[in-house]
Amino acid sequence: MIVWLNGTFGAGKTTAAQELLDLLPGSTLYDPELLGYGLRMMLPAKRLAEVDDFQDLPAWRRMVVDTAAALLTEVPGPLVTPMTLLRQEYRDEIFGSLAARRIPVRHFLLDAGETILRERIACREESAGDDEGAAQARRWSLDHLGPYAEALRWLKGDAHVVDTGLLTPRETAEQIAEAVRSGTGDCGIVQTPEPTAETLAAGVLLFDDEDRVLLVDPTYKPGWEFPGGIVEHGEPPTRAGIREVAEELGLQLPRTPRLLVLDWEAPDPPGFGGLRLLFDGGRLTDDQTRGLLLPGSELRDWRFVTEAEAERMLPPVRFHRLRWALRAREQGRPLLLEAGVPAGG
Repeated sequence: MIVWLNGTFGAGKTTAAQELLDLLPGSTLYDPELLGYGLRMMLPAKRLAEVDDFQDLPAWRRMVVDTAAALLTEVPGPLVTPMTLLRQEYRDEIFGSLAARRIPVRHFLLDAGETILRERIACREESAGDDEGAAQARRWSLDHLGPYAEALRWLKGDAHVVDTGLLTPRETAEQIAEAVRSGTGDCGIVQTPEPTAETLAAGVLLFDDEDRVLLVDPTYKPGWEFPGGIVEHGEPPTRAGIREVAEELGLQLPRTPRLLVLDWEAPDPPGFGGLRLLFDGGRLTDDQTRGLLLPGSELRDWRFVTEAEAERMLPPVRFHRLRWALRAREQGRPLLLEAGVPAGG
């Protein structure tokens, strides 16, 4: 298990984490910031200049998961992780990958009013004296108060909030420890195990009466997606698409969906690639649309979008697949793609 202590600078994550080690038997401090320092030492300056924060490095996000999994083979756990995580897409990627490793996460937000946060940041600088590094850390901390305020909307909906404004580090840790013991803060993300070879996946495109396509926003990975998922062993792909639509949206398709594209996705380590099928699930009626349900452990939102809107929302590999699927729908015939491009085209 990972006990993830989120919050901005000055919220008390580090001090609470140290106290928490005494309250959770077998716990170990796991600080992903150290991985960021390591990457700064190893990556070329040109690559580092391309990002504002080491969290923007895909390598860092991957290492957070891989290192956690490795540590949990050495220690009983839980891992106590004091780490600010303000971008929801990074939360989705990291927590989703941990779920795929069958590593549960308890997510806690340590929060305090802005006035208290500013006072704590100022006190930290005073205690550090005139050190230039301390001054830079203060500027960095203050610069993150704005992004933190913007992130509170999703953070408070995702994490168990602990108001640290009037609490000592020990009192904060005691509240977290009691919440962990009672099961509070469990993210409960549903995720299939990480693949060990090429996979076969089936997605279903659903449309409204304006021919806009339905996209869903998964909790376990960044970016929007089509309804669908991995085809289970021995399962027909069309049946997998029907099953996934029912599981994800509570919608029973009245007929077998029609194939639009079969796309070979190239391996992209750590992914193995494989075959990706997109089916036409037809137009939804107003009653069907009103009846759509979202499992909170998998999806947080759905939306009908135009092709132009989808281009802004989908990762390039998914958008190229969608674009050709829409052309196949217009032409009334399926298309064979290789890495998102018509074979032989």
